Amino acid sequence: MLTLALVLMVVIPAVGGVLAGAFKGASSRGAAVTAAAATAALAAWATATVYGGAHAAAVGDMPWLGGPAATPVVGVLLDPLGSILLLVVTVIGLLTVVYSTRYLGSDNRDHRVPPTEHPRYYFWLLLFLASMVGVAISPNFLQLFFFWELTTVCSWALISYYRNEKSLAAGFKALVVTQVGGVFFLVAVLILFARTGSFEFGALALLPDRLRLVVFVLLLLAAWAKAAQVPFHTWLPEAMEAPTPISAYLHAAAMVKAGVFLMARSVSSGWAMPVEVGMVMGAMAVLTLFIALTYYFVQDDLKRLLAYSTIAHLGYVLLGISLGALGSTVGFRGGVLHIICHGFAKATLFLCVGAIAYVTGSRSISALGGLAKTMPLTAAAFFVGVLAATGVPPFSCFWSKFMILSGAVQLGGAIGPALLVLVLLESLIAFSWMVYVGQKVFFGERTPVACVNSDPPPAMSGVLVALMIGCLLAPAVGIPLVQWIGR
Repeated sequence: MLTLALVLMVVIPAVGGVLAGAFKGASSRGAAVTAAAATAALAAWATATVYGGAHAAAVGDMPWLGGPAATPVVGVLLDPLGSILLLVVTVIGLLTVVYSTRYLGSDNRDHRVPPTEHPRYYFWLLLFLASMVGVAISPNFLQLFFFWELTTVCSWALISYYRNEKSLAAGFKALVVTQVGGVFFLVAVLILFARTGSFEFGALALLPDRLRLVVFVLLLLAAWAKAAQVPFHTWLPEAMEAPTPISAYLHAAAMVKAGVFLMARSVSSGWAMPVEVGMVMGAMAVLTLFIALTYYFVQDDLKRLLAYSTIAHLGYVLLGISLGALGSTVGFRGGVLHIICHGFAKATLFLCVGAIAYVTGSRSISALGGLAKTMPLTAAAFFVGVLAATGVPPFSCFWSKFMILSGAVQLGGAIGPALLVLVLLESLIAFSWMVYVGQKVFFGERTPVACVNSDPPPAMSGVLVALMIGCLLAPAVGIPLVQWIGR
């Protein structure tokens, strides 16, 4: 039964996307919401069912590949690590679909999309959801690579959705950069299979030391490209040409999270990452934190500001994972926990920006002011998102950052205090600037652009309420799951 449910979590959104793409109007929206809701419900049930353990099952094989592979190539795997990503992609995916049902309406002052273009939007969004579910439940590198590449195609189509010059250029750049990462991933998989005859995650430990170092470096390069880490970071801010709900899903739950998930899965499968690679990953994560931070102060577009924030937070995830490679299970758990904690915080912020643009037609920080008077719910949600993202207790990212820093201190030596100072410094600066931006946009004298009547429609406002609750509850769901990792 559980195996069937996991398979259906890929099939249902894929079929739902086809139906939503074929129908028009309310039928298209209904098909999209129904498919996303069914997938999220199955994900919650599956996670509760497998809690504290793991479920693996074979679905099919590829005997023509040959080799001494001990297990079939096609199958499903759900464990605590996969459960974290699965919940993020399905729950936030559902909220994104519900939000989109009104965002795409004719009242959107930022982008008015003809109703004839809506089915195409829902098709690619539901296929994106299906591909991310596939990433979360893949039992080996080959299957993970297949869904990894599918997320690249979906993100290209959605970033380019408006089909103007800027969106097409942004979609193309995202496609090229992330495809470079896909090439590194493919080479790593080929080496692994050629030397071990297996695509299993645990086969990494079977490689000779020197070759294992090469494979982990290739996987790290792939993850950096997918997760927009330095030096591959430039594609993500330009991807803000996508519709805002797509930006929210892309940053909070989808493609960039596939990159960090790859490293989490690689490290936790036998804990075979060479120490040298772990040190490089951690150093580059810290470097990415501060490079992304420097871009905060020159952004006028709210979405681009949030894009650089995402780059930094993905650095936090990789920092935690690197601590796991260096021997700190607590740090690794914190990095994985940050996937879900950051997911709800960043979805909240992006969809607040979507609400602002929907009502005012602007995302410009300098043009906005005084919005709290007419958009109190959006203002409240924005500041909850800021508190959650910057790690103010009791909101979500406080708990994941706390675990990451605890793991760093556990390592001993000079690395713990150094990371403690650097992470706290980044968090303080990020908090100060995000609060400053929030004050500029929501308080003070109302600007002409901000002279609007109300918060967005109920479907969008309801999603903001749900996300605010998620900013509090995400750690309560995630911490019990990550406690089983590394046992």
